[in-house]
Amino acid sequence: MVYVNTIWVVLSAAMVLFMEGGFSLLEAGFVRTKNAVNVTMKIFVDLTVGALAFWMIGFAIMFGRDALGFIGTSLFGNPENISLTIELPSAAYVLFQMGFAVACISIVSGAVAERMSFKAYVVTAVLISTIIYPLSGHWIWNSEGWLAKIGMQDFAGSAAIHGLGGFMALAMAKILGPRKGRFNSDGSANVFAPSNIPLASAGAFILWFGWFAFNTGSTLDAANASLAQIAMNTMLAGASGGTVALFVTMKKFGKADPSMTINGILSGLVAITAGCAFVSQWSAIIIGAISGIIVIYATLFVDNLKIDDPVGAVAVHGFNGVFGTIAVGLFHSSHGLFTSGEFSLLGIQLLGAMVVIVWGLFSGFATSKVCEWTVGFRTSEREEEEGLDMSYHGIPAYNDLERFSDLPSNLYDFEETTGITVAPLKNKEIAG
Repeated sequence: MVYVNTIWVVLSAAMVLFMEGGFSLLEAGFVRTKNAVNVTMKIFVDLTVGALAFWMIGFAIMFGRDALGFIGTSLFGNPENISLTIELPSAAYVLFQMGFAVACISIVSGAVAERMSFKAYVVTAVLISTIIYPLSGHWIWNSEGWLAKIGMQDFAGSAAIHGLGGFMALAMAKILGPRKGRFNSDGSANVFAPSNIPLASAGAFILWFGWFAFNTGSTLDAANASLAQIAMNTMLAGASGGTVALFVTMKKFGKADPSMTINGILSGLVAITAGCAFVSQWSAIIIGAISGIIVIYATLFVDNLKIDDPVGAVAVHGFNGVFGTIAVGLFHSSHGLFTSGEFSLLGIQLLGAMVVIVWGLFSGFATSKVCEWTVGFRTSEREEEEGLDMSYHGIPAYNDLERFSDLPSNLYDFEETTGITVAPLKNKEIAG
């Protein structure tokens, strides 16, 4: 059985790590053209610097023996020495957990896009992978963690990964400030047109594909009888979240909004991640549907706070990560409030959600200050105006657009100068 489990977990880990390609395409499609290379490079930081830092330090803090009551104190530099209670090589387990750590970093990437110093992002990736994510992950997923001991249920990480990353992103985006021109003096918001919706869509498809491994791989057991149920719940919640977001935008805005539909799908996937192994298929549909509503109004709420989140990471991962955590206490097949009338699990889930929110906000604030005091946090006005692709990496995302580099960003002037019609984007800034 150990051989089958090894193949299962290694393949699942590969799919989870492949989700970084989805993050890269999603963010590159949602940001302006002049910053597409930069968001891609940040994902490479997650997969390189972040992965190594987690292997050396973060894994030990998360899964090491708990000698102090809230933090792991063993396995530093030797994660392969972990003792597992399942038939699985330690290297396969560490690899799978590495994929989760890298995903948590990538959630923050989108919310701080287009105006964060690249050096500051490297510092952020190190802090998340070594301390921030492993510490709260220890509380939730280490059998000796205090939230695990009281019975918190988070099967694949709605709280441990998504909620934490989302609320950390909220704090960092607030301190970082909005992109230049994003909000007007009267409080109204300007829409910055995404550079490439088909590219963002491809990223969403990859993320959805990888999510099946994200959730089913968390069984760590190829013979687990719940694999099919977990996969089906994952599919249904994503489909439900996207369906509701699609219909609500058609009703509310008069258009079938592709960005919000994408984020509705991702929100359903985020929300079901905690309870995918514990709820029925109908519950998964309901959870996904609620998440599709939450993402729309959470996005508007974040905008009203004058917090600039170019990809909607806070609404998708933060708000729906917390909702998904609480939903376990409502829809758990055996111990949910709506299914059995029990309140105890709901109380535990509410406590766990609050802990993750507070820890995410605090760690986001602390990380921002560390960056400010060391390498600097925000780009200069000149770098932001030029675009981070050229400022930090010396290469544009699309070389064939160089002939437009000196043209005005106002769409009406752009049409007059080039003869290219961009009428569908009237009153929006040209991407790039």
